[in-house]
Amino acid sequence: MNRILPLLFLLTAAADPASPILSPERIKADVQSLSADDFHGRGPTQVGETKTLDFLEQRFAALGLRPAGDRGYRQTVKLLRWTREHASFELELGGARRTLTPGTEIAATSRIIGADTVARVPVVFVGYGVVEPRLGYDPYRGVDVRGKLVVALAGDPDVQAGRDLGFGGRALSPAARTKLSEAQKHGAAAFLQIHETFPSSYPWLQLAKSDAVPGFALDTGIVPPAFGVRGTLRNDIGVALLRQGGLDYAAAKRAAQAADFRGVEIKGATFSASTTVALDRAVSHNIVGILPGTDPAAGSILYGAHWDAYGENDFDPPADRIRNGAIDNGTGTATLLEIARAFTAAPRPRRSVVFALWTAEEKGLLGASWYADHPVLPLATTAAQFNLDPHVVLGRTRDLELIGVGRTPLEADLGRVAAAQGLRLTPEENTEAGWYYRSDHYALAQKGVPGVYFRAGRDLVQGGIAAGERKRARYNAECYHQTCDEFDAKWDMTGAAQEGSVAYALGREIAQGDRWPGWNASEPFAAVRAATVDQRR
Repeated sequence: MNRILPLLFLLTAAADPASPILSPERIKADVQSLSADDFHGRGPTQVGETKTLDFLEQRFAALGLRPAGDRGYRQTVKLLRWTREHASFELELGGARRTLTPGTEIAATSRIIGADTVARVPVVFVGYGVVEPRLGYDPYRGVDVRGKLVVALAGDPDVQAGRDLGFGGRALSPAARTKLSEAQKHGAAAFLQIHETFPSSYPWLQLAKSDAVPGFALDTGIVPPAFGVRGTLRNDIGVALLRQGGLDYAAAKRAAQAADFRGVEIKGATFSASTTVALDRAVSHNIVGILPGTDPAAGSILYGAHWDAYGENDFDPPADRIRNGAIDNGTGTATLLEIARAFTAAPRPRRSVVFALWTAEEKGLLGASWYADHPVLPLATTAAQFNLDPHVVLGRTRDLELIGVGRTPLEADLGRVAAAQGLRLTPEENTEAGWYYRSDHYALAQKGVPGVYFRAGRDLVQGGIAAGERKRARYNAECYHQTCDEFDAKWDMTGAAQEGSVAYALGREIAQGDRWPGWNASEPFAAVRAATVDQRR
């Protein structure tokens, strides 16, 4: 597969891409509807959920899709909800006390129910906080963090080292997603990460504006073990904290890239926190419909997109409180609706097609994860999945950006189908963002369902890569998960239509056929898929 990948990305497409199969105008009209203020930002369990679900149900019914939820098209998703009712935080550096204002210098909460206090606990810096025994990394080795605040850097040792130290180079490694659990495992009283935009892939503003938003998890009937304060420090606060311990921020990052790095207690620094948190149970919903295939025993394919955004909860009055989520993910939701229209307007394929609109992606892929545990058609015979989660509105483009390169032979099929539409594949550039782990396809991949995750690329017909990068950078810096992610009548939705057209064409090919796509042998998902091989004929 490593030999195939370079050839895959060398495939050249026509200088002038073909017109998309799907309609940019219909996608644009649905984005405008979904991101209107009367949808209140489509926040799960908030006032906007009811209007969103009604709209999506009506669209599925008009398309003639068969309801597949436990309440018509609605699939109930049971949630636990932690609401922070009070929080105060303080750092003491060299005897001087500094109050940290929530949503300004710190974004943090707790999962301990009721009132909880942490009083002047010591602080330990653990570098990147990543434990990876096969590479010899364990910053907790010989360090006692019990009852203390653990502070870590963003990303993993590779991200800014400029070379592959074993974690995958610039790409975010799975180990970097276990920092909180490692701190908890070693007995820490609290965990804070120092924010930095590049390895985090989003600006501080995104965290600050979400500081008081409730936290969610799936309600499986068991409340998970509680851990205290967890969150993020604004970068300048983290820099000042390390300076108190005699550590230069840049030098500390370099030192933490070494496998023999060990945690360092920050002398003269203590941390205090007081929180009050309430826990209740809540319900949200996926919307699921099926286009039955002509052969009920042939299996299915699945298209998914998350309908939720951040809702009406911007905590900076008197500013606009609604985070409309026009791009994220009004665009993906509208594209899925247009793909469903294309399928229902054409002859029925051999395999059934599941169309799923997930709740609570922004809360941790919760709707997709619930579905993965409660599928309406068996996952063992779900031949492939496609995730619609674009990241910026782009006009007509010459390429598609592939997220998570090198995981499945489906990538070669994707390249072939894209080339037929005048598009080439481009490997994702910002691998440090960890996009592969941050969108709904991942919940299903963990269950073994193969798929390719891609989106419109940045090589625009009008303006080239430079113009596409300007749009992406501006959106990331200013509007990603913010109130300015609003509909703009000047938008050209051709890029979304191109992305959806390729997803439709490849999905239809698989739905018409009898082959079972898989994973590359090096992928952990391959073993999961292999365990159900006897269910696929």
